[in-house]
Amino acid sequence: MERESAKRRILHVDMDAFFAAVEIQRRPELSGKPLVIGGHGDPTERGVVSTATYEARRFGIHSGMPLRTAYQLCPDALFLPVDYATYVGVSERIKSVLREITSKLEDAGLDEAYLDISDRPEPSEVLGKMVKHYIRSAVDLSCSVGIAPNKLLAKIASDLQKPDGLTILNEADIATRLFPLPVRRLPGVGPKTEAALGRLGIHTIGELATVPFSDLTARFGPAHGRYLHEAAQGHDDRPIITHWERKSLSRQITFQHDIRDRPFLNEALVTEVFDLVAELHDEGLMAKIVTVKIRFSDFETHTHEVTLAQATDESQILLEAASDCLSRFEFKKRVRLLGVHFGHLDKVGGESHGGRTA
Repeated sequence: MERESAKRRILHVDMDAFFAAVEIQRRPELSGKPLVIGGHGDPTERGVVSTATYEARRFGIHSGMPLRTAYQLCPDALFLPVDYATYVGVSERIKSVLREITSKLEDAGLDEAYLDISDRPEPSEVLGKMVKHYIRSAVDLSCSVGIAPNKLLAKIASDLQKPDGLTILNEADIATRLFPLPVRRLPGVGPKTEAALGRLGIHTIGELATVPFSDLTARFGPAHGRYLHEAAQGHDDRPIITHWERKSLSRQITFQHDIRDRPFLNEALVTEVFDLVAELHDEGLMAKIVTVKIRFSDFETHTHEVTLAQATDESQILLEAASDCLSRFEFKKRVRLLGVHFGHLDKVGGESHGGRTA
């Protein structure tokens, strides 16, 4: 029986070095230079790389890397702070023009989206060029596009010819174009999984595709093992999700210097809680679970949580729950990071607000 995904055409749009591209648009003199966007833009402070130009990536700089490490790799790089509000505005304009192609759009982040173009009559190459033209006309930025029978292959395809690429993958291409790629090209395969597969002598997607399903689940667990087995074959039946409900909200701060001052931590906690409560009010939501995360100076990380009797958006109740969580930690070491997470969200309008469970 033919797989359902074979009847589909999914287009993945990935903006090229998005944050950096927006900054270069505002400051054209930065074009062609190694540029790093992250944190407050100061590589002597703690923070991570949000994105980097391709000129900076040649030095080994990549997203998620500490800014200090990026500076060590390329002291001549230019560092700029993240201007989130501006990037959101540009992203919204991009998503608006993409919806002119189809309403079946999944927003996958500020710089990427999936479109189900199965119902469009145009050939894939024509649609890919159309998307690139629409985006260029709207915001004067380049993107890379991948088109394939499912989301997994479309995302892999969009990364094959960056920047400003257009790649079309069909099921007939899996053996010749997917299998030779390193396993790290599979979304969801990070350094730890890559290393674990390497110890088993598995370095390419094709090699992974030959491993029995039972061996993968035994080594990586049922869920991750199944994903690796399916992904290596190029299979992915996930639908395009055009609407989703927020499941959680979180805030965290990495201190510039490790902290042991409890009053200072309490003040930081209050700020994070009130910021999250403001978000709850903006989105008409209530929270039932409050979690506080602490990362110590040696990177050891612990969490404590409180489950409320009923969901609430009342700041005092949520702050009391967060303060209770904070009081359970033993502060024998200095604190590097403090985070607050609101979970089990619900729409306002249900039962009245409540207190904590025992």
